[in-house]
Amino acid sequence: MNISCFSTSKYMGKKVQGKFKIIKLFSTYGKFGIIVILFMLFIGIVSILFMGNSYKIPSGRSLEAPSLVHLLGTDDLGIDLLAQICHGAVVSILVGFCSAALAGIGGSIFGILSGYYGGWMDKLVMGICDTLMVIPQLPLMIILGALFGPSIKNIVLVIALLSWSRPARIVRSKVLSMRHERYITASQSYGAGFLHLVVKHFLPGVFPIMMVSVIGTISHAIRAEASLSFLGLGDPTSKSWGVILNRSINFKGIYFTDYWKWWVMAPLSMLILLVLSISFVSRDMEKVANKKL
Repeated sequence: MNISCFSTSKYMGKKVQGKFKIIKLFSTYGKFGIIVILFMLFIGIVSILFMGNSYKIPSGRSLEAPSLVHLLGTDDLGIDLLAQICHGAVVSILVGFCSAALAGIGGSIFGILSGYYGGWMDKLVMGICDTLMVIPQLPLMIILGALFGPSIKNIVLVIALLSWSRPARIVRSKVLSMRHERYITASQSYGAGFLHLVVKHFLPGVFPIMMVSVIGTISHAIRAEASLSFLGLGDPTSKSWGVILNRSINFKGIYFTDYWKWWVMAPLSMLILLVLSISFVSRDMEKVANKKL
C-alpha cells in the first residue's frame, strides 16, 4: 500500500512538473497574461465570497472621487465602483468560458462529422461555416441580441451560435489528416464504429488544437459581450464592464468633468487588460501546440 501511494504521488508530481514546463515555454507576454488572468479570477472570487450585493447597493455619495473608503470612487447612484469592477470580472469570465465551451463542443462535433463522413455532410457544414465567416458578426449579434432579449444567458447563446465555425474548421482539417492513418484503418478493419473512433482516437488527437481555438474564442466572447452591453443589449442588472461603460458614457457632460477618470477608465482598462492577456496566452499556447504536433 505504501509503495502504491508513493508511485501515485510520484506520478502526480510528474504531471504538475509537466504543466510547469509548458508555462516555461511561454514568452514574457504569455506569463504576464497568465498572471493577469489569475488576478481576474482572484477578484472575481473575492466579489462572490466577500462583497455580496455591494455592486448594486449605494454606499456613498454620488460621483465620489477615489478615496480610502472607495478606492475607485462611486458612480452617479453612489455605488462603489470597485465592487462593480470585481463583479464585472465574474460576468466577463463566466460569459467568456461558457460561450467558448459551447462553441468548442459544438464546433468539435460538427468538425468531426464533417471530416469523417465527408460528402454532403462536409459540404453542408463547411457551407454554413463559410457563410458565418462572411457575414459581419457584430451587426448579426446586435440583431440576435435584440431578438432574444437582454440577458446573460441569451448573450452566451448568441456568441456561441456565431463562434463555433472556427473550431469546426480546425477540427475538420485535423480529422481529415487522421482519417487515413494506419491505426484508424486498423481499428476500422477490426469493426470499430464511429463512436469508438471518436472517443479513442479523434478526441485525443484534436484536443490540443481545439483547446487553443477555445482560448482564442474566450477573448472574442468577452469583447462581444462588452460590445453588446455597451450598446444597451446586455442585462442592465448584471453590472458587467460593458454595462458600466454604457451607463458612464450616457451620463450627460461626462467628459466635461473629472468623473470619466475613474468611471470610464476603470472598466475600460480592465477590459483591455483581460482581452490582451487572453490573446497573449492563446498565441503562446498555439506555438506550444504546434511544436507538440
